[in-house]
Amino acid sequence: MDFSLDDATVKRMKMLRSLGRDVLRPLGLECDRQGKPLDADHPFFQRVIDMGLVRPVSDSKKNKQENQGKEKKTARIAVMFAEEASYWDRGITVAFPGPGLGGPPIAQMGTPEQQERFLSVFRDGKPHWGSFGMTEPNAGSDIAAIATTCHKEGNEWVLNGAKTFISNVKRGEWCVIFATIDPKQGRAGHRVFVVEKNTPGFVVTKVEEKMGLKAYESCSLVMENCRIPSDNLLGGEKHYQSQEGFRGAMSAFNASRSLVAGMAIGVGRAAWDHARRFMKENYNLSRPIRRYRQMEERLVMVKHQLDAGRMLAWRGAWLLDQDKPNALEASMAKAYCPPVALEACRVAMEVLSDAGVRNDHVVEKLYRDVKAMDIVEGTQQMQRTVIARRLVNLPNYNQSHVSSTTN
Repeated sequence: MDFSLDDATVKRMKMLRSLGRDVLRPLGLECDRQGKPLDADHPFFQRVIDMGLVRPVSDSKKNKQENQGKEKKTARIAVMFAEEASYWDRGITVAFPGPGLGGPPIAQMGTPEQQERFLSVFRDGKPHWGSFGMTEPNAGSDIAAIATTCHKEGNEWVLNGAKTFISNVKRGEWCVIFATIDPKQGRAGHRVFVVEKNTPGFVVTKVEEKMGLKAYESCSLVMENCRIPSDNLLGGEKHYQSQEGFRGAMSAFNASRSLVAGMAIGVGRAAWDHARRFMKENYNLSRPIRRYRQMEERLVMVKHQLDAGRMLAWRGAWLLDQDKPNALEASMAKAYCPPVALEACRVAMEVLSDAGVRNDHVVEKLYRDVKAMDIVEGTQQMQRTVIARRLVNLPNYNQSHVSSTTN
């Protein structure tokens, strides 16, 4: 793995670090105190675009042609930027303009016409958002259990169902929606659509009130006889052979799990730095505090774990850059990094003691923010299942369930 960065990337990283210190963290704290995200027209979003911190979106075919014959680093660099931005505020990081988690399915599954149609809006130099609608009230990590239905009527598809905890959908240009033609078909019945804003029957019902990460919108939505053109079926009809809809979801997660792992490392690193700084400022050699000595070893161990987690996240992203399978590595990174980040926040709270629980201190906010990292993009239990299947060929639930009911 090549760890080098070109001059342009180094420059952007320095800009992001400066912006994080001066803008991202203060904005994140402001959103946390007010309990609501930044408005879509907030000047911050145009600023990050003008600074070049939100890159234009290219389709996957174009990317492959541009990078043919040389090592790609786009996924690994994205993980690095996600870590740095999340170090300052993970909520603001998710609120950045762009296609979000909806980008990978369109780039990987969409036809060239669909890629141009849905991704070109992000190249006009203005703030735009996309969103990704997978999670349902009764289907979070169990993707095969999605209940949103779809059926075709003439040249239209009709969607009915509900989604929850969908980021940035209220302000999004479109939302990638996963549905099924028949829940009994399991993965084979999955279809993926792009539902554009203002589509009749597509309604955002509420912005959820979360424990942390208040700087971006997490929304619930419903689809009631939501009609969309057949051209909005990602990949077209031929794409949905041999469970391609489900594989599209998995490929999107393989792209995003390393990213979320990097974000978790950023949050954990922020907590660790606060703990180290607090300890240095309050450690008195002439009158040592015994509990600080006891905390030293835990701080060292957490530092080792944070560095190891970063390497796991980078490895998953590097494999993606090489067009190599990365499902195992991405799940390993996602399973490992959030608990490490949570431990870093826990240690920081203990180092700060009474000061750590005050809601005017950033460590208290980090402690509330970090828990979501354990859940998004698949819970720890789901990651361990994915890892087990890859390592020991453990059959998935659907296969064992069908076998037991047919024998």
